[in-house]
Amino acid sequence: MSFLYFDNNATSKMDDEVLQAMLPYLQESYGNASSVQHKLGRAANAAIEQARIQLAERLGCMLKEIYFTSGATESISTVLKGIAQSYLRKGKHIVTCKTEHKAVLATCESLAKQGCEITYLDVDTQGNINLDDLTKAIRPDTVLVALMSANNETGVLHPIDKIAKICQEKDVLFFCDATQHIGKLPLDLQQVAIDILCLSAHKFHGPKGIGALFIRRKSKPIQIPSLITGGNQEHGLRGGTYAVPQIVGMGEAVKRFEFSSNIGAIRDYFEAELQTQLEEVKIHASDAARIPNTSNVLIKHVRSTELMTKLPEMALSSGSACVSGSRDPSHVLKAMGMEDEDVYGSSRFSFSKYTTKEDIDVAIQQIKRAVAQIRAASPIWQMYKEGLI
Repeated sequence: MSFLYFDNNATSKMDDEVLQAMLPYLQESYGNASSVQHKLGRAANAAIEQARIQLAERLGCMLKEIYFTSGATESISTVLKGIAQSYLRKGKHIVTCKTEHKAVLATCESLAKQGCEITYLDVDTQGNINLDDLTKAIRPDTVLVALMSANNETGVLHPIDKIAKICQEKDVLFFCDATQHIGKLPLDLQQVAIDILCLSAHKFHGPKGIGALFIRRKSKPIQIPSLITGGNQEHGLRGGTYAVPQIVGMGEAVKRFEFSSNIGAIRDYFEAELQTQLEEVKIHASDAARIPNTSNVLIKHVRSTELMTKLPEMALSSGSACVSGSRDPSHVLKAMGMEDEDVYGSSRFSFSKYTTKEDIDVAIQQIKRAVAQIRAASPIWQMYKEGLI
């Protein structure tokens, strides 16, 4: 039996072509990209700039607007802490949302202890924010709006084009965590007026440990001091020796983006089969706009931890990879108004271009057997079936 991998929002399989593109810079062309005095260093430097071109072309931005980082978490810390530090004269107010990634929420909590004021927008039962609430939340002392594009747990898409327009009208910076969006849906920064954006390569079949930050060049430059000081790499924003193989791998992965409807069809088939073959199944945020690969499922009276134990040859998740080891219920599902029992019974399945219909058919049967075993041993399920609870 082959292993079934449905945890692509945590990380994705690296493409073979990406690995092949990286190998020369791990072996023959191993020069330091800052050592441009010799040919190995110049070759590494050229490879970095080629990756920058590939990323800029895909995002619809200028080369000088792309900065390489170790990934989205570093980018988020750099932006939130940097903006808070640089815009003290304007204010100390940041607007975000209760369903943001923990990298945003934890950093905001840290900034609050340092005197910043954070407004956390609510979401409805489908995970959507109210744009009127956003408009009202922005104040004269607001220095940043930090809202993700696609939620990592539910796949819910925020209307980033409308958010960007609101921020433009209010003259406030808009920072978008697009980590789950990039590689799954198109995004043209010439069309959407996002000021700052972050991404991680391992979410779209690239290597781990590498990401990028987009900072729009404006007539009044955006002020973000470096989080990591050192050499003058990345125009002084991010010191440290370039991770050339990872950067090359990200460029290759970006080049290989495939916006196919097949992943969405696989996700829809999975959800339909699950609801047909199992009792008491609910798809979270099913009425919201979502990225095409993500399904967050509640199977009543079956805890996700029990389900995963029964499915050792299947990768799924009880939530974000950054918090799934926590015993606390998902902050995303809680913000959507769910009771703890239903939150603990929810599992995230996230698919990729490597997922097949045959994988889904096998998975449905395995899930069906596992759920039957769990419910057969559950007094609560029996009481529920008898109408006692």
